[in-house]
Amino acid sequence: MPDLYPKIEPFDSGMLDVGEGHRLYWEVCGNPSGTPAVVLHGGPGSGCMPDVRRFFDPARYRVVLFDQRNAGRSTPHAGDVATDLSTNTTAHLIADLEKLRAHLGIEHWLLFGSSWGTTLALAYAQAHPGRVRAMVLSSVTTTRRSEIHWLYHDAGRYFPEAWARFRAGAAGDDLVEAYARLLNDSDPAVREKAARDWCDWEDAVVSTAPGRKPHPRYADPRFRMAFARIVTHYFRRGAWLEEGALIRGAYKLVGIPGVLIHGRLDLGSPIDTAWALSRAWPGSELVVIHDAGHEMRTPGMRESIVAALDRFATA
Repeated sequence: MPDLYPKIEPFDSGMLDVGEGHRLYWEVCGNPSGTPAVVLHGGPGSGCMPDVRRFFDPARYRVVLFDQRNAGRSTPHAGDVATDLSTNTTAHLIADLEKLRAHLGIEHWLLFGSSWGTTLALAYAQAHPGRVRAMVLSSVTTTRRSEIHWLYHDAGRYFPEAWARFRAGAAGDDLVEAYARLLNDSDPAVREKAARDWCDWEDAVVSTAPGRKPHPRYADPRFRMAFARIVTHYFRRGAWLEEGALIRGAYKLVGIPGVLIHGRLDLGSPIDTAWALSRAWPGSELVVIHDAGHEMRTPGMRESIVAALDRFATA
């Protein structure tokens, strides 16, 4: 089994009109006759990264990647503060997935997601279980309000210097709500500072690896603004999900095999969520990487992801 598969390029791509003014960028790579799989990126708002293609055996998978609403190469882009996000919700993303699946002529597919992508995968699979053949989820989250509060408040106990800077950037007891207001301020300088402060915290909390350098994507002001706007838009509303609904609804996944891969040292999304989900989802398996944090590209995480995906390739 390889660490990662070689770099590949898409053999097909396009922009899908999903209504309400939204057009989603999508691409397909690998084997046109391979096992269909779709990648659900994190954030929400990160957009799909090309190196995610390398988790899949290109000889056995037909891999679909796409940018969720207002992110990446999809339009309109949330980096433009005039872009209205009101038609960007979890329910909209679930509907988009169904439209993309039908557009590509896929009957059922494997879902691969990390971080926020695991929440979206669970929500989609519980809404459309007959369309899901298997799931591989890393750095598991279900976007409960308790998880959101942990990430933007309690996790600061482990990163006190970074959290002090994050806390100083906004006033109020609810920092997600406070930053959402700043990101909609009429002053461009206020908005940009809020986006930078938000992304600095996001970058600080994801990894416990020594010597880790800031992710280069946060150097892009357009990315920072889009990412911060979309994340706060979702998280201030609990992603429009009832608290604990995805764990309570895990019984709907009976018959769908799943592998949950989680770092023991993940301080952004502590392992108790993955453990609770594995207990509630018959047929799932929890794989714990003892020296890993939240990032799926760290040693141990990436090998486990590749191994799980290899298991479900049938072509």
